[in-house]
Amino acid sequence: MLQIQLMLKRCFDFVIAGILLLAFSPILMLTAILVRWNLGSPILFRQRRPGLDGRPFELIKFRTMLDSHDRSGNVLPDEQRLTRFGRFLRSTSIDELPELINVLRGEMSLVGPRPLLMEYLERYDAVQARRHEARPGITGWAQVNGRNTTAWEERLRMDVWYVDNRNLWLDIQILFQTIVTVFSRKGIAAEGHATMPAFIGQEIQPRDTTDENS
Repeated sequence: MLQIQLMLKRCFDFVIAGILLLAFSPILMLTAILVRWNLGSPILFRQRRPGLDGRPFELIKFRTMLDSHDRSGNVLPDEQRLTRFGRFLRSTSIDELPELINVLRGEMSLVGPRPLLMEYLERYDAVQARRHEARPGITGWAQVNGRNTTAWEERLRMDVWYVDNRNLWLDIQILFQTIVTVFSRKGIAAEGHATMPAFIGQEIQPRDTTDENS
């Protein structure tokens, strides 16, 4: 039964991602121009992330931060590199639209646990690591239940809950809830941070990350 559900999910992902890419193509083109104008090159943010079963793939997003460094050559904190324009892209989730290409490639799903960082793989406990039993998603159960304001432990627990309860109807519900979440612009960043603090295992690292990890 699960295999049938996964086949239906993959067909649904492919069809909807293709339709959305065509529908949003004017927005994608305009955003690319504005990113180049406001933030410079590169237009796209690319990074290796763990996918299904932890296998790495290259995630594609629109860039939202300046490539700024201090006098020692160290990358500045997110709050100093995230511009007003970048915050707009994040709050509207427009920066996530290129991930539809990842969906077409079969590297991601429309709905699933968000792809985090490769270094997090060794920090998960046995239960948290089960989030990689599903393809990562553009949106997910955790994203419609707090987004980046949810503590890491709860966020990862919701990811595992999704893995155990996933089905096409649940995906459709999450997609509709995502639309509401995006328009409300809630949960964009953790309190006191420009984005989402890094996950280090049993506790949250009290500083901003520099890798657009949400």
